[in-house]
Amino acid sequence: MATRIICRRFAGQPCRAAAFSTTSKIGGKTVFFRKAEEGGQPTKEAGEGSKPATMLRLWKPAEYHVSFNPSAYPETKAISREETSRSLEEGPLESDCPRISAKPLQNVCNITCSRKLSSTQNTLLDLEGNHTQPIRPSLEQPTKLDPTKDNEQAADVEAYDPKEDIRLFQKQRPEYRSLCYNRDEFPQPISMEEREWILQNISMLKSSLKPRAIAEYFFKLSCLPAEQQVSMKSNIRFAVLCRYGIEKVHLFDISELMMVLEAFVCLAIPPSHSMLNVYEAECCSRVWVMTLDQQLMVADLWRCLGRSVPQYLESMLSYVNVHWKELSLPQLVQLVYIIGEGRKAPGELMKKLDFLVLKQLDCLNLEEVGAICLGFFKSHNGLSEHTMRKIGDKVSARISDMSSFALVNVLKMFRYTHVIHLDFMNQLGKVVPPMIPTIGVQGVMHITLACSALHYLDERIMNAVAASLPSRVSYCRSKDIAKFLWSFGCLNYEPPNAEELYASLEEEMRAKMHEIQKFPEHFLTFLLALAFTERFPNDLLDYALGPEFAELISKSEFDLSKDLFTLDGTVEIECPSYTGHRLEPQFGQEVADMLWNVAKKDILTKPELTEALSLLEEMLGGPQYVKNHMLLPHTRSVDLEIRFDSDRKPLPFNSQAVVKLELNESGVSLTDDLMSQLLNSRPSSQSPMNNTESKIETSTPNRAAAAAALPQDPPPPTWDHFTFLSGVPLTGAILNALTKPKASSGTGPAPRLNELQGQDVKLAVQVSSRNHYCYGSKRLLGFHSMKRRQLRQMGYIAVELPFWEWLPLLRRSRSEKLSYLHHKVFDALDDIVGSQ
Repeated sequence: MATRIICRRFAGQPCRAAAFSTTSKIGGKTVFFRKAEEGGQPTKEAGEGSKPATMLRLWKPAEYHVSFNPSAYPETKAISREETSRSLEEGPLESDCPRISAKPLQNVCNITCSRKLSSTQNTLLDLEGNHTQPIRPSLEQPTKLDPTKDNEQAADVEAYDPKEDIRLFQKQRPEYRSLCYNRDEFPQPISMEEREWILQNISMLKSSLKPRAIAEYFFKLSCLPAEQQVSMKSNIRFAVLCRYGIEKVHLFDISELMMVLEAFVCLAIPPSHSMLNVYEAECCSRVWVMTLDQQLMVADLWRCLGRSVPQYLESMLSYVNVHWKELSLPQLVQLVYIIGEGRKAPGELMKKLDFLVLKQLDCLNLEEVGAICLGFFKSHNGLSEHTMRKIGDKVSARISDMSSFALVNVLKMFRYTHVIHLDFMNQLGKVVPPMIPTIGVQGVMHITLACSALHYLDERIMNAVAASLPSRVSYCRSKDIAKFLWSFGCLNYEPPNAEELYASLEEEMRAKMHEIQKFPEHFLTFLLALAFTERFPNDLLDYALGPEFAELISKSEFDLSKDLFTLDGTVEIECPSYTGHRLEPQFGQEVADMLWNVAKKDILTKPELTEALSLLEEMLGGPQYVKNHMLLPHTRSVDLEIRFDSDRKPLPFNSQAVVKLELNESGVSLTDDLMSQLLNSRPSSQSPMNNTESKIETSTPNRAAAAAALPQDPPPPTWDHFTFLSGVPLTGAILNALTKPKASSGTGPAPRLNELQGQDVKLAVQVSSRNHYCYGSKRLLGFHSMKRRQLRQMGYIAVELPFWEWLPLLRRSRSEKLSYLHHKVFDALDDIVGSQ
């Protein structure tokens, strides 16, 4: 008896697989079934018999679970997160496929494929790969744009897609067509009849589908208009195609594999979909059999899918590291772009690419130069200083011809490498200010941030930025607000409209406080930048120094303890009326100890500081008169503290440096020969003891005077007072006493330790460097200006040894340096007396 099949089509659903019925022979009766209704139970057609119906399903192997649903691929960006989440949970199609493992070849990292290929947790879908979608503003831009006529121009400036702008260089040469996916080339759309024919073939051929046919069917179905793709992807026959694509992925040749990936881009397959794990593993296994063009194309397709593929990139870069000399110019630029999007690359390879960039620089156009700079910047690799100066030479005369995107990228690399190209920066000050209103807020932020990172103050640029920002603050992220304020504060510059600027940015930051939960570092940057300019919003400070924010930063990927400590120390000194939260003293002490340990390894070893300390100790009479420490630990720098009484006599306040004459102290052995030299008499004969006992023994003399008196022989062993009975230890203190000029010896008895009076004068001697000032000027940066301000509030007189005076003196005679220090210290005291 033949089994009859009855097909039904419902109105409005001419092509959906959901609208069909089938029959099955049960106990000699024909029973009709159709797909379950929304209630979830199968329904029986016109009742022949009362036996329960059996719903037919696709075969479900136990391993692989594929899930597609129409709601996961919205046609517009207006779909809400709740609607997307609900659609993912209520998807109408579920089909299982067996797990396919990666083919084990060389340099392949195995990728585990999850049983479940779709998750209801993936509620935020990346639709970047769907070229039929309208260009969307970046997620970093405000979600609400005022559609009024007055704001239309501003919306056009801000509503750009950074993922598209970054690929502009690919339109500069036809060679890029073989290296990257072109979103602007729309394939010829197929008709509904052809779609039905393809789906019908899939349902009939099933496991007999050839790899070539599978790839072609994917590609042709991806050519459907976006509104038809939604219904097609919910079709059960499309799920069957996906299943057999997974099963036969290892049979695809390279061109077919690329064809399938390109179809996935057009179909906007979610990047987190586990089906892609199988294809990623297959790509990893094929790297070393691909050409370089194919490798770059596959990497670009994964980028367009929005999926991170670190194992594939690692294998590809291993190949490139061997064949780097074969790179053509377009291959080089596309490779650096891919590396930047992958965020990392071997340092050895990047040095080789730096060499190629320098070699090909004359042939690169401006957009390609910008792409190169951005790729190196994103991968945390800097171009060499020589290459950056050549880039500066190339673009200086053509800044006006560059796109704002390329210009910002070049600035990012100058910022990263800390290279200042004066011609480039001068041209920047001429060309950029009129362009500021036409550049998106994020681009403007990077321009100002580059200027502040390079310590380069150009008032034309800063004034143009300040004038433009108040009307555009609604487009700023919390990061943008923080970086704008940091740039102005770091450069210690307030524009003419400073009050309007700061008020608008602070107001917008308050509106963006929800972002602080994810990016607490921007909130601290914001508050520190305000502190540079003596602006202290008490309510925001109370939150930043409270337990809730402390808990928040403890989960951050960045170490924010130093910034929090700096903010707390600043509030303590500059906000005496503040009554809000403060950090725990134990926390502050831990950070201070950490900073001091870092300073001992870095700052205290600098020759300009050690020389100043040694000479001041000699000038004032010993180390007890000078203390080398962090006067304000939260400012993370070291000062030389000196104290004077009302008679301008130095006070021995540094109890830790009091010289104690102990027998076991290492020093210089004072023998008869040395006394004869000191007294300008003839040396005595050798002692009957061992000849080596009569030589000058030294361990590690610290005093410059002692070093000058000693012969430059190899260091002998440490002196032992039990061995040399013919002399006494000559320490630095004794040597200073023996060699001290008479004029300095009649100072009378020194005051007792800690005998300090209320009228004592405290000096903070600061050895400055170029990093404390704006480039090419004597304008202190905001952080160091804040420190000077706080020193004054703590009762200290800042005595600076500016780098443009002190560093050249290091090569001069000792007497000149002593004279300079005497002039600096005692002139500061005279200024105090004069002011009184």
